Amino acid sequence: MRTIREISSGGIVYRRRRGLVEVALIRNRAKWCLPKGHVEEGERLQETALREVKEETGLEGRVIAKIGDITYWYTNRTKGKETIRIFKRVYFYLIRYLRGDVRRHDQEVEEARWLPIAEALGKLSYPTERETMRKAMARLEGSRTRRLAPSAPRALRG
Repeated sequence: MRTIREISSGGIVYRRRRGLVEVALIRNRAKWCLPKGHVEEGERLQETALREVKEETGLEGRVIAKIGDITYWYTNRTKGKETIRIFKRVYFYLIRYLRGDVRRHDQEVEEARWLPIAEALGKLSYPTERETMRKAMARLEGSRTRRLAPSAPRALRG
């Protein structure tokens, strides 16, 4: 069986609303997942993540950090009915929401929705994407903690 390698990129788009962190998920065929897609020729991974997020969720944002990548295998059939194995690597980025509306997603997505991050974690259909969401949660909680930490008293500053 022939093996093909594919590279994709996607993102976890987040916003802070009323003290809660919300993220955007997409749904296709009863599966909830993170927006992602194939890297086009000449495109950088971050550009792909932003493009795919916009197409699949209707949202625009800014890359804040690389979260990591996941890999998996699956099989598919070519138009000529040949069964092929596909090794896929997907790079994920944490993306801060700037503008857009989840109702403006493209037709390849059945639904895009904002969810509180803990609820989104429970909805994700794939374990590797749940782990990616946990990494994003840790990153977001760390940035919030750093921002809220009181500064040292003046006498202690160097």
